[in-house]
Amino acid sequence: MLVLLAFIIIFHITSAALLFIATIDNAWWVGEEFFADVWRVCVNNTNCTEIDASFQDYPTMQAVQATMILSTILCCIAFLIFVLQLFRLKQGERFVLTSIIQLMSCLCVMIAASIYTDRREDLHKNNLGLYALAQDGRYGYSFILAWVAFAFTFVSGLMYLILRKRK
Repeated sequence: MLVLLAFIIIFHITSAALLFIATIDNAWWVGEEFFADVWRVCVNNTNCTEIDASFQDYPTMQAVQATMILSTILCCIAFLIFVLQLFRLKQGERFVLTSIIQLMSCLCVMIAASIYTDRREDLHKNNLGLYALAQDGRYGYSFILAWVAFAFTFVSGLMYLILRKRK
């Protein structure tokens, strides 16, 4: 039982770390001379431009930013609730509240990555001043980590739903 508990805790912490890296790091769209994420676009590692209200389709980027932040926060809250439920639940009860919050985190990261996947081409075409080199780019590791975090949060949410408290 102790090994299972350690695995669940490590899995959850890994999910949170993936969400933090995917949200913060600047590698959602990368190329030879540039890299971009949901916060800024950088050319030659020196010329960085923040994505702000002057950005075309700024509300789309705000949606991606907000849902990634919300996903990370919900994942951390789910972990804290899991620790509290570990000591407060009666024997035989399920970790339903933790599961619900973790699945909401999963939903948020899925929404963010899906919006970016769908709208990326339009964002780049509408902001050619920032994304002049973006046509030759590819999805970066932060974008991939966001999808991996989706899978991890989904699996951990299901684990919490199935898991019962034992001695």
